[in-house]
This record gives sequence, structure tokens and C-alpha cells, in this order.
Amino acid sequence: MKVKIYPIQSHLHNQNVLNESTEKLINSLSNEDLSISIEYDINKLYLDADLSLILVQSGGSEGLFIKNFAKFKEPYYLLTYGVNNSLAASLEILAFLKNHNLKGEVLHGNNEYLRSRLEALVNKKPDVKAEANLGLIGEPSDWLISSNVDENVALEKFKINLVHISIQELIDEYNSIKTFDIMKAMKEQKFDQNEVSKAEHLYTAINNLVKKYHLNGFAIRCFDLLGTLKTTACLALSHFNDDGIIATCEGDVPSMIGMYLVNKVLKETSFQCNPSRIDTSKNEITLAHCTIPLKLCSSFNLDTHYESGIGVGIHGEVKEGNATIFRLNSALTEFFVEEGTINKNLYENKLCRTQIVCTFHNLNKILTTPLGNHELIILGHHKEELVKYLTALGLKQI
Repeated sequence: MKVKIYPIQSHLHNQNVLNESTEKLINSLSNEDLSISIEYDINKLYLDADLSLILVQSGGSEGLFIKNFAKFKEPYYLLTYGVNNSLAASLEILAFLKNHNLKGEVLHGNNEYLRSRLEALVNKKPDVKAEANLGLIGEPSDWLISSNVDENVALEKFKINLVHISIQELIDEYNSIKTFDIMKAMKEQKFDQNEVSKAEHLYTAINNLVKKYHLNGFAIRCFDLLGTLKTTACLALSHFNDDGIIATCEGDVPSMIGMYLVNKVLKETSFQCNPSRIDTSKNEITLAHCTIPLKLCSSFNLDTHYESGIGVGIHGEVKEGNATIFRLNSALTEFFVEEGTINKNLYENKLCRTQIVCTFHNLNKILTTPLGNHELIILGHHKEELVKYLTALGLKQI
């Protein structure tokens, strides 16, 4: 089994002493069945590993953990040893996690205990056959600090297998492609065709990974592509959702799972969007994003991606009428759902390109007990079906 550990330490400690202690620990635990390695890149910590740990090398590491903990995944496994105040710091970190209702465990003891515990953790996945593979192309964006999902819960509760794919693999795939198709409807748009070409190029690259890993959907850390490929994933995500392949941006895993459930339970396509304004006195919310599936639109035109001003975003005129708003929390224990209407479309210059004004009951819950920074919009009224399905699985409606 392959175990990766990410070390955190106080800069006040002697690095040579810390490294010697770490090397001694790794050597004492490693054997032909247990391969342990240091991973200094947090973004690669959970790639190709059977188990990922945080090695607390010294006292005074707590601040560094707080700085980076949103990049780690729950449950948080804190590996310690009996020197350098490693255990004391780990206990402080675990207390912090418990205070925030997050799962964690301090791994501390003799070599025999640690080896057996690591083996148990590696083999603890539920014996459940997955019904769907959902890809994580990169990790959640840095600002999605409440979007880590326990993969075992996703598998056990929803029969979803999460597949990790690095952003670099996507970039390499993009650069290897020499020919690709551009949709006729995109060629007819009065928009920079060079930007359209790059966006469709990216769609082809992602589609190759979808086929390679047999994905039913994916979430992508799309903002990393702005600097590397000089394009955006908005158009690609729109195409995939139109074709029934779940696609969410910013690496938002709860939204991806929510969209998958909407497709599975309701056979509907949904729109991942940002709440931009809420007027609780009118039960009115303005929602916006650049990735609208075209099948939800009565018409559309292309624009740049809002935040960056580059690439291709979509301004869609969404069909007005009955709608449902829906969101899962990252723990996959709670959900928000309400029925209402889409009243009108906007096209303001300080919001993501597709903008809709809707009326829903209980919008104050988004302000008082939010489940994350994205909501899903579904055309039609579907609250009863979603509540019935999710409560039967043990989730609580907020």
C-alpha cells in the first residue's frame, strides 16, 4: 500500500533534527507491503495514494495547519512521534477540528500499532459497488474552503466513486491534440473565433479524459487554466451538461454530486450558479454564472469569462417559469431545496454572464445556514422527489 505524508513544522525548530526524526519514523514503518513517502506539494498529496497523512513534525505547527487545512481532506489523519513536541501540537490540532465538527485522528504509538492502524485505514473503504465514476480534475479552488467530501461517504451513501486526475494531465492532453471539431452553433457566433477554438480544444481534451477514466461527470479546478492554457472551461462544461455528463467548475465536489443526483433522480439538467443578491423581504435572489447548459436557454450569446475577461463565457437567456433551488453540504448529511420561479434575465457588467432573478421561499436559510457558495437551479418543481430520495438516505433538510 502507498502512503503519502505531508510534513508541517515550526520554523523555530532545527530542520536537521526534524528531518532525522522523520526519516527514522518512515524507515521504522516502511516494509515491502507499506511504502511511505514525503509529499511536499499539497495539491499532489491525494493523488495516487492509498492513504494520505499530515505529519506533525514539531510543536508550533498549529498555525501552519490552520493556514493550509482547507487544502486537506476530511478525515484529517495526524501522524506523530514522541519527540519535538509532535504529540502536543497534534492534540491541539485535533481539538480545533473537533470544535469545528470535523473528523480527525491522532496516529501515535509504537511501530506495531501504527502499521496495523495504517493498514486498517487503507482497507476501510465500504464494500459497495459504485454506480458512477465522478472525476476530480485538480482539487477544489482555494476559496472553496467548505467543499471537501469524505470519499467513503460518497461511495457508501450515493454509490459514487471519486477519481482523482491532475490538472497537469489535462494540460498535457490539451497540448497533445492536433485536430478537433468546433460546433456549428459556435462558428456562427459573432465572437472571437480564436477564443472559441481554444475553448473547443479544451472540450476535446477533457472529453478524452472522460473516456479514458469512464467518467459520468467531473469537477474541474478551472481557474488554473487561465494562466496555463489562456482559456476557460465554461463552454466545455456547458457542452458536457447538455450531453448528460455532469460538469462543475471551481472543483466544487458537493455541487458535482448534487448535479449528479438531479440527473439520476429527476432526469434533469441543472445550472450551477453563484448567489449574487438576496432580498428576503421579496423572497428574491439573483443568481449568476458563465457555464449555463444551452438546453436550459431560449437563446444565448458568447462573452468573455467574467472574472478574468478572457476565454469564453456564456450569456444565456434562461427559460422563465417554475424552478427549484437545491444544494448539498460537503458532509453529505444536509440539503437545502425550495420551489419557486425564474422571473427574469439580466445582463449586468459586474456579474457572471448568465444572470437570473428568481423567487423562492425561505431564502433567509441561505444567509443563516449556508451549505456552500454555489446553488443549483433546476427547471420545474421537484422538491417532493428530492426530499423523498434524500431523506430516505438519512440526509436532513435544513
